[in-house]
Amino acid sequence: MSLFRMAIAFTTITHVIPSFFQMADNYYPTAFKTFNTLFFTVEFLDFVQKSPPWVIHGFVGVFCLFGFFFFIGLFSQLSCILLTMSSYYFYALNAFHVGTLSWDILLVTLFIMCMTNYHGDYFSVDALIVGDRNAYKKKRPFFQQRLLQFLLGFIFFYTALYKTTAQGNWLFDNPIYYIMNFPPSGTTKMFLFRDYLRTQETLCYVIGLTIVVAEFLMIFLLFWRKTRVSAIYLGFVFHVILILTLDVPATFFFLFPALFLLFINPQKIVNIIEKKRAINELTKRSQLIFDGNCQFCLASVERLKMMDLFNTVKLCDLHQMKEVDGVFENLTLTKKQAMSQMHLLDVNGKLYGGFDVFRHICFSLPMLWFVSWIIYFPGMGILGPIVYSWVAKNRYLFHGNKKCSDNSCFLH
Repeated sequence: MSLFRMAIAFTTITHVIPSFFQMADNYYPTAFKTFNTLFFTVEFLDFVQKSPPWVIHGFVGVFCLFGFFFFIGLFSQLSCILLTMSSYYFYALNAFHVGTLSWDILLVTLFIMCMTNYHGDYFSVDALIVGDRNAYKKKRPFFQQRLLQFLLGFIFFYTALYKTTAQGNWLFDNPIYYIMNFPPSGTTKMFLFRDYLRTQETLCYVIGLTIVVAEFLMIFLLFWRKTRVSAIYLGFVFHVILILTLDVPATFFFLFPALFLLFINPQKIVNIIEKKRAINELTKRSQLIFDGNCQFCLASVERLKMMDLFNTVKLCDLHQMKEVDGVFENLTLTKKQAMSQMHLLDVNGKLYGGFDVFRHICFSLPMLWFVSWIIYFPGMGILGPIVYSWVAKNRYLFHGNKKCSDNSCFLH
């Protein structure tokens, strides 16, 4: 559910934020506007149109802030509600830029997500705050998952129904052949076999008929276990071809694959993770050496345990390690050095300290994959060690014990 939450947040943010760069043309009273009176009441549209610029800017701030919070999973339900409210506001303010079928589907998806009181099963700040090591085992909210699954199935079903009942339907006409030869502006792209399809009227009709049949059957294929995996593959291929051949909104490419993945049995994913964790438990792993007398360090280690999805790092309290003549066994590392900062001994016997520890393990911990670009951002090689060194030297200031408020625990 966390990965689905991230996909929905990313799709919504990238769909709306570009429209903020032209506020005067899109949302101010000076903009050319269209209104969706089938979706909103006239009274509500009239109320929204009276918004002064500071209110519009306020909703921009709410959208950006809570869109980011929803993406990282911080106060996920509240963030989802505020993101959805601001999205509906901009939809009512001007339907011209966001009033597409994909946008309507996205809003319905967001509305369903608002009912989920906790999206933090793994990839979320909420999960880190809770500190649950078994967060990846958290069950999906069944009711919301079923609603989202039915949403996807009926989208395909009613799309096929529209193609077979509307004027110029796909059973008796040949729309694929038409758009290959006489496409309306902004409908098709120049793809590899377009020139060939222009001359193949029968083939175009067969392709169109196949698409309609596949869309009719998709809801049944997805909910029948024996055909579910094939239906997921078919859905992915369908949307890749769609995005490569037609000028459809990119929302389809990001939203629908995420909906398809909701049909994967989460227990199978958990079983794969558990198997990988068991294998790593019996193999040689990197060892993280930390100060077990520091509550701040212990709290950080607890977070690392939660982030270490595949059990790739072994945690070692320096106070419980063997010491011979001031040198830790098999390590040229003194206790004084170990007390000064965290150290990591990798599987090849190479020792890392301080900020380099996080640089080395960021690719081993899935939750750090998304911030690895910050850790390796130009200049972080200089700034990172400085910040880490200050925190390490003053870590006892973050200690829960009042006796450590002057850093005396570290000094002694």
